[in-house]
Amino acid sequence: MGMTATLTTTTQWQQSLIAQGAILENGAIMHFGDAKDELVTTTSSNVLCDLSHLGLLEISGADAVTFLQGQVTNDVKLLTGTNAHYTAYCNPKGRMLALFLAFAHHNNQLGNHLHLQFNRALLEPIMKRLKMYVMRTKVEIKDTSESIIKFGINGPEASSILAFSFAKIPTQDYQLISLDNGVVLKLPSINNHARFQIFTDAENAPLVWDALKSKTQLVGKPCWDWLEIQAGIPDIEPATQEQFVPQMLNLDILNGINFKKGCYTGQEIVARTHYLGSVKRRTYLTSIGLTSTDDSRPNASDKVIDATQNEVGQIVRAAPNTSNGYDALIEMRIDAQQTGKVFWNNVPISTKTLPYNIDT
Repeated sequence: MGMTATLTTTTQWQQSLIAQGAILENGAIMHFGDAKDELVTTTSSNVLCDLSHLGLLEISGADAVTFLQGQVTNDVKLLTGTNAHYTAYCNPKGRMLALFLAFAHHNNQLGNHLHLQFNRALLEPIMKRLKMYVMRTKVEIKDTSESIIKFGINGPEASSILAFSFAKIPTQDYQLISLDNGVVLKLPSINNHARFQIFTDAENAPLVWDALKSKTQLVGKPCWDWLEIQAGIPDIEPATQEQFVPQMLNLDILNGINFKKGCYTGQEIVARTHYLGSVKRRTYLTSIGLTSTDDSRPNASDKVIDATQNEVGQIVRAAPNTSNGYDALIEMRIDAQQTGKVFWNNVPISTKTLPYNIDT
């Protein structure tokens, strides 16, 4: 992306947001004063969210594409600089270590490189693991989470609001457009509300943020998590590493696996699951109803059980909803989900409709 932190870093950027009323917890902007109101606004209007809680690695060098091609489930060669895709990073047993949103950046002056965006809590161990396999190849892996400022916008007028700051706006899901003041990526829409992510540098970030801020409400990480959950986008956290084969998290449906590319770590298991038609577990969009006095909350890796107390799955990610409960993506046995009687912490779980079809 070729962005330099000439004026600030992500840490200093977050400090500027705190001055605007942001509440920072564990490295993430959680809200701007009223978390419940922000979530209600997210469901109906235009919102702007800092995404500094996401990690970003840059993979560069003459062998970068070949190197990454042997590590992940999707075809890196299909990243042209104008698109992004999801891809899983697995262990030799085909279990996911991380979920990347991957894209390439092509620049005649700065050279070509790849970016991997994922859960920032995994950044250090994943970067260390990737570097183990560089060997003698011409590959450089570096953390650009601090130097590239990231934020997202969602809402019924998101496209037109962005048009005030950017000369061109992507119109197709996962289309990527690089401009002088930043890179704009279109993400899947939620309830006919357009959703985009912006990557920019320290010099342009305040200008773009202020322009967007004047036409949106500022919201925290839980609101963006809720949007991701509604879109059926899973995540891998430290607690859920090595728990899932990619198909369990619907990565095949999300075009996060390419079955025609060459070898990669874990390919044998992932391919066998596909060609033998042995996907017996999927991830579902659900709602967990809690009372306003219940201070417990569902977390990634929490187990879910059926009516006979048998464990049938686990929570992938969860976020508060507007009904004093939580919406969650839950990976579970297909047959258990079809019974309609699944529980978390003795609380019934109801299934909602994903924006894509699960072929069972």
